[in-house]
Amino acid sequence: MSLFEIIAILLSLSALFSYINARFIGLPTSIAVMAFSLVFSLALIGLNQLGMTGLADWAEQLVGEADLGPTLLNGLLSFLLFAGALHVNLDELADQKWLVASLATLGVLLTTFLVGGAMWYVLAWLGSPLPFIYCLLFGAVVAPTDPVAVMAILKSLDVPASLTTKIAGESLFNDGVAVVMFIAILGIAAGQREVSFESIGILFLQEVVGGLVLGFLLGLLGYHMLKHLDNYQVEVLITVALVAGGYALASRLHMSGPLAVVVAGLMIGNQGREFAMSKKTEQQVDTFWELVDEVLNAVLFLLIGLELLIITFELPALWAGLAAIPLGLLARFVAVGIPVMALKPFREFTPNAIKALTWGGLKGGISVALALSLPIGPERDLILPMAYVVVVFSILVQGLTVKKVLGTGT
Repeated sequence: MSLFEIIAILLSLSALFSYINARFIGLPTSIAVMAFSLVFSLALIGLNQLGMTGLADWAEQLVGEADLGPTLLNGLLSFLLFAGALHVNLDELADQKWLVASLATLGVLLTTFLVGGAMWYVLAWLGSPLPFIYCLLFGAVVAPTDPVAVMAILKSLDVPASLTTKIAGESLFNDGVAVVMFIAILGIAAGQREVSFESIGILFLQEVVGGLVLGFLLGLLGYHMLKHLDNYQVEVLITVALVAGGYALASRLHMSGPLAVVVAGLMIGNQGREFAMSKKTEQQVDTFWELVDEVLNAVLFLLIGLELLIITFELPALWAGLAAIPLGLLARFVAVGIPVMALKPFREFTPNAIKALTWGGLKGGISVALALSLPIGPERDLILPMAYVVVVFSILVQGLTVKKVLGTGT
């Protein structure tokens, strides 16, 4: 199957499912596309069980060749993060900087260890023990709140701006930290990295700090290029090159591409928007990136649903995934509660802020992509379906109920 055929099929299915939803149902597009994709996958699995294997085999080939892990981490993610960061107000984000920084670092660390430790006991009790280091690896997989899922849902909700900034700001930054955590733990599990503060500290500095600095430099470069032009076609092209080239450069330098793209997006969306763009250019840039965001979101959530076709669910992994849902939410509650309580003497929070931030911390494609990137083996066979169960619950259940919960927290 050629690359063009894969893209054509994915776009066609995304458009079909989006049309059905917009015409007859009216759910948030991302959730609807994933729900239809899951139903489609289940139908194909049913046909396969009845002996009609042709269509199911074709779909499995499509999903396998689309390869969600590399496709997201090395392609879609950069464009989706930039599109999301463009519309985050930097002044509002600065007002929430301590909470966002705490959730994106301490929150990820706490969630990783709390979930990992709890799942070590759960898996042993289920008769499918997993080495503790791999339980921590699962904790790192489900620790980040996915910026793609969060931004897709927030766009369809009418919630206070301060709460939107907290949730969106955290989600844009914590995936970069979580990927570093994942790389560090995977390296330790594979015997390729020392268990030392120095080793992990160097990795953190290179990936996180390096990514932030590179993103600032890229944003500065893009800003100056835009400032000396008044040609929206060229200016749109500059933003595209900034994303693709910047993400590729960060990967080549072993820096965090997601963090670099987010920082560049914040600079272009704030200083660039205010001082370097005409009104016409601003409108064209926003329109272009909104369309990119919508199209790629639909394709991503379609792929998440289709992954069901190639994931093997053994009963212990299914039960463990179901157990990980409340344990993950409890860990998230603790990871959110500690920074909020620590900051309460210095700023106001509503009584429902912890609940809103906990339930609004959606998991998504990044967790599935990280699990898919694990080396083939029994550990991956257990971690991947567990992570998938958590992500499906988060998007479908939390995503469909988050409006009511977020409406109570500011």
